[in-house]
Amino acid sequence: QHASPGILKSMKRPGNCDRMLDRILKWREICPEIAIRSTFIVGFPGETDADFEQLLEFLEVAALDRVGCFTYSAVEGAAANAFANPVPESLKQERYHRFMQKQQAISTQKLSQRIGQHLTVLVESTSEQGFTARSYADAPEIDGLVHIDTEQMLSPGDFYRVEITGADEYDLYASLDTASNPA
Repeated sequence: QHASPGILKSMKRPGNCDRMLDRILKWREICPEIAIRSTFIVGFPGETDADFEQLLEFLEVAALDRVGCFTYSAVEGAAANAFANPVPESLKQERYHRFMQKQQAISTQKLSQRIGQHLTVLVESTSEQGFTARSYADAPEIDGLVHIDTEQMLSPGDFYRVEITGADEYDLYASLDTASNPA
């Protein structure tokens, strides 16, 4: 939920940034196609500019595939409500937007590396451009989609092979791999 040792300790969360980065590298060595996701909190009471910069640095080095971010908000009965140095709401929002901009750039770069790859996707529905689908890395109603441009009739709920032809910050664009999906 953060990368700063001080903030993680305040959150009563285990974790060590360097060990986590080592694990991520090892996981990627074992399984290069792994999709790693996490969520983070910005604006936790006591979070300094240095803590936040450490989080942004971690985000860049870890280059996670799917990331969510939330601003800290007081929850009834939480010990953190009484912590010193609450982060002003305007600063929480600024940090949230900076965090999401950084992650958007990371996501754009990672998804663009998929262009030319062949993936098996699960078709979910029809769209104006053809069909929408999900890859193994996409959680329903959370992550981006794979947009398949095809005139062929596909069945929602079935798997198809596609070739990735384009990408943006969250979605992939594909054509049907006709060699793997005979009409």
